[in-house]
Amino acid sequence: MINLIINGLPVSVEEGATLLEAARFLGFPIPTLCYIDGLSPYGACRLCVVEIGEGPKAKLVTACTYPAEEGLKVRTASSRVIKARKMILELLLASCPQSKTIQDLAAAHGVRRQRFRQEYEDCILCGLCVRMCEEQMMAKAIGFRGRGQNRSVGTPFDIQSDICRLCGGCMYICPACQLRCTYTEPEKAVCGGCENLSPPCLEKEQFDDMMCYMDPCVACEITKD
Repeated sequence: MINLIINGLPVSVEEGATLLEAARFLGFPIPTLCYIDGLSPYGACRLCVVEIGEGPKAKLVTACTYPAEEGLKVRTASSRVIKARKMILELLLASCPQSKTIQDLAAAHGVRRQRFRQEYEDCILCGLCVRMCEEQMMAKAIGFRGRGQNRSVGTPFDIQSDICRLCGGCMYICPACQLRCTYTEPEKAVCGGCENLSPPCLEKEQFDDMMCYMDPCVACEITKD
């Protein structure tokens, strides 16, 4: 067993466990985007960053890929970690503002705006579709191509793969393909209805410090109409 300390609490995990698994074992929430149970960790989105070590040697690492080490001290919600996650969410919103998954993550972490130029990309290179196709569908019909800014996901030579079974697994798991709660104009993709600046369903005097708990949000449904 590996013994480490997470947010001041001692925990023992099996050898080979990641920091994400160890933290979730104790019930500490760590947001993820490119990580899903059943697929190999990839660490592309960096959203699961945690802080390890102490003092000037402390550093940020991805919890889904970093293995638990004996005596390691981990903080899952330090000010440095929170600041990094919000910055990552702002960048993701700038790249793919139409993604309902990214919108929900941003709202959950208090990100109401992003300061970067909108890109409206249809892929954030999280690798979920590639791993789904290879590890769950056993097909390898798609993969990464190119490097750097030319990196993309697709089939070799952009020719339809003869081993693709058209299962739809890649589309199902893709956070950028979930185009719910969007407008036809990309610049209006983030509607802002979930901010509940003027809650339509709660009496402010009675629920002064309460955010809307309804799913789906009534404000979103009204806004879409």
